Amino acid sequence: MDANEFRRLGHALVDWIAEYRERKMPALPVMSQVKPGEIRARFPAEPPARGGGAAAALAAVDRDVLPGVTHWNHPSFFAYFPSNTSYASILGDLLSSGLGAQGMSWATSPAATEIEEVVMGWLRQMIGLSPAWSGVVQDTASTATLTALVCARERKSGFAQSHAGLQCREAPLVVYASDQAHSSIEKDACLAGFGKDHLRLLATDDAHALRLDLLEEAIRRDLAAGLRPCALVAATGTTATTALDPVAGMADLAGRYGLWLHVDAALAGTAMVLPECRWMWEGVERADSVVFNPHKWMGIGFDFSAYFVRDPQHLVRVMSTNPSYLRTAHDAEVRNLRDWGIPLGRRFRALKGWLHLVDEGVEAMQARIRRDLDNARWLAEQVDAAPGWERVAPVPLQLVCLRHGQAGARDEAAVNAHNLEIANRVNRSGRAYVTPSLLKGKQMIRISIGAEPTERRHVEALWAALREAAGED
Repeated sequence: MDANEFRRLGHALVDWIAEYRERKMPALPVMSQVKPGEIRARFPAEPPARGGGAAAALAAVDRDVLPGVTHWNHPSFFAYFPSNTSYASILGDLLSSGLGAQGMSWATSPAATEIEEVVMGWLRQMIGLSPAWSGVVQDTASTATLTALVCARERKSGFAQSHAGLQCREAPLVVYASDQAHSSIEKDACLAGFGKDHLRLLATDDAHALRLDLLEEAIRRDLAAGLRPCALVAATGTTATTALDPVAGMADLAGRYGLWLHVDAALAGTAMVLPECRWMWEGVERADSVVFNPHKWMGIGFDFSAYFVRDPQHLVRVMSTNPSYLRTAHDAEVRNLRDWGIPLGRRFRALKGWLHLVDEGVEAMQARIRRDLDNARWLAEQVDAAPGWERVAPVPLQLVCLRHGQAGARDEAAVNAHNLEIANRVNRSGRAYVTPSLLKGKQMIRISIGAEPTERRHVEALWAALREAAGED
């Protein structure tokens, strides 16, 4: 492909994306309806011997790719979590790929480092964190939490990685979180070397938030057993219900017992752009690290996770590598972001953050978030008022968790099966996409509101579809 063909195909692809977003996507089934292996069967089993097929491949996207796509930016996407990708963010990704810059150190592309510093500074201010925090872009919250747990391990162990590492004979370190914490916490605790036996997933209250009494009891029990409490993970907006762990109380315990406090606000961090939502993580300034995902509700396309720390020197000491071929004369004056996380290589992700923020602006973002919160409250009111329906969790954010009690059902298994079928009927219809999930043994339906084009009429249509699937209409 030469520059002329790149221009021709590039223009055509941008036109296709705009047409897809504007006209095709709203008319398509929200969830892909294909069967396993169906898309793979459309492609040759062997690689092409000769090139030059890009134009034909792009022409076949509608036929061979689109049927296997679930449309996360669809106005009736209510599953999992919002994964908004704005037009401006798409352009930022294109610019990043076009430049092909490698941002592992300041010297390899100064703009990649310094624009990231600017964007992370903007995000810090937008969510109300003080200048005591320093930020860096990670790929996902899972990676950021792994980074936090490794930093916690090294602080508690006196930088054991510099000598015997995980083979130290000292007492094992322990991590604490609620039983509603994201599944990545367990994975990260294992990868960081703590092991499942030293991860305490604690029971939650009626609002599905961590109980401080059980947390302190677990810490004291581990201390009495000769173990070393190391880290707490507080969820500001759990995945299942957007429950809010008591960050301030956890910060008190972290200070009392010398623990690292990491706040996982993957989805909810975007809500902190609204000053009226910041009560949800009161005490966050006493945490050691915070992560949230602008690639969810905010609109910066995946992957773009914002990780903030109060002690960047500690982060760099834990994560740095400094081989001779990476050293430069400017190292004492600049940040080398390869030392701020796990990967050495880094894409120029800050470009899509920059373009998205300058295109939307804080005021329009705040209005959009308030719209989504209002739509969630409206749906919660409908559920609360409808006979036979129940809401199984509070609605502090944009997620509504509900279930339908089947008339005449005598056991929980029947009600669970009934609600699973409601969700499946809605999803198979293609009219909307919701997530069936279990909450403490109860089958529920998660309605996650927050796709950029979702308006009240789409939420109203979903409520009608749910009632129809439940056999009410």
